[in-house]
Amino acid sequence: MENPFKFGTIVEEEYFTDRIEEVASISHFLNSANHLILISPRRFGKSSVIAKAVKETGRKNITINLQQVTSVADLSAKLLREFFKVHPLERIRHLITHFRIIPTITSNPLTGAMDVSFQPGVDSSILLEDVMALIENAHTEQERIIVVLDEFQEIIDLAPRLDKQLRSIMQEQKHINYILLGSQESMMTEIFERKKSPFYHFGQLMRLGKLPRNDFHHYLSERLRGCFTEKSEELADRILDYTDCHPYYSQQLAFNVWNIGTLQPEKEDAIKEAINNIVIIHGLDYERLWMNLSRTSKWILQRLASNSVLQTGEYPTSTIYSALKRLQKDGYVIYSDHYELEDPFFKEWILRQM
Repeated sequence: MENPFKFGTIVEEEYFTDRIEEVASISHFLNSANHLILISPRRFGKSSVIAKAVKETGRKNITINLQQVTSVADLSAKLLREFFKVHPLERIRHLITHFRIIPTITSNPLTGAMDVSFQPGVDSSILLEDVMALIENAHTEQERIIVVLDEFQEIIDLAPRLDKQLRSIMQEQKHINYILLGSQESMMTEIFERKKSPFYHFGQLMRLGKLPRNDFHHYLSERLRGCFTEKSEELADRILDYTDCHPYYSQQLAFNVWNIGTLQPEKEDAIKEAINNIVIIHGLDYERLWMNLSRTSKWILQRLASNSVLQTGEYPTSTIYSALKRLQKDGYVIYSDHYELEDPFFKEWILRQM
């Protein structure tokens, strides 16, 4: 029987976990002419939620992950490449003629995919303006396209004043719904909530939290029942206790528990065995991460891992706060109503070293 759990990629169809209300709300919101900003920690499933909501609208859409973009010219090329996936070149050839810098467009004869490149050294701001104008002009107010820009906070470091250029372009467009996703809450809040920011109140702000425990428990126990007929409810509880309902790590642990139940049914405690396997597999990666952390950061992670207070007098409050913000920005720590380690298996590794 196929493992019913999936993690590490966009989750769709039967692998999708609840989020019914969020998907319905986003799909309904996209019927308006407004833009959406979605903020949540890494691996909370925001990309999967958006992918499902956008798919339900049945509208043309483009998605770019800005973490994979290396320059403004690269962003322009990626936008144009994705645009050709929803619009055949023949249909919009006349719009390309309005480009001030003509791109080089090639087609893969085997896949039919279009590749786009620009001559080195060209004015990247002109490229971006022309590409975004093309996307706008190819649609109407009645048939708006959806453009998803994931990890949007990356624009701050991608190029100077890129945020101002993007805002000046976007605010004039009427045929596009933008969905801007971000995992670094402090940076996203700075971009959309600071009054002096070009993107101040650009769209509807939405935050995605952890999955409701009851819904997640039902999802896990129903799927675990195929392998653990009598213990699925108990196993679902223990998984969620360990991961604190974190979407990614709950799926990861459930996936490994299922494999042990299927391949090693003689093991008495599948969850304990699965946790141990995951920590061992990632042990070298955790060690590399640990070696690159400052002494203050290591101390904070140890305190958080053991649920100990941070205000001990060993470090000034300002030093602890600055280190926490760095750890949060780098994805080691998340904050809901309290600071906690993002990865429960990294937490397990730290406790074992202590």
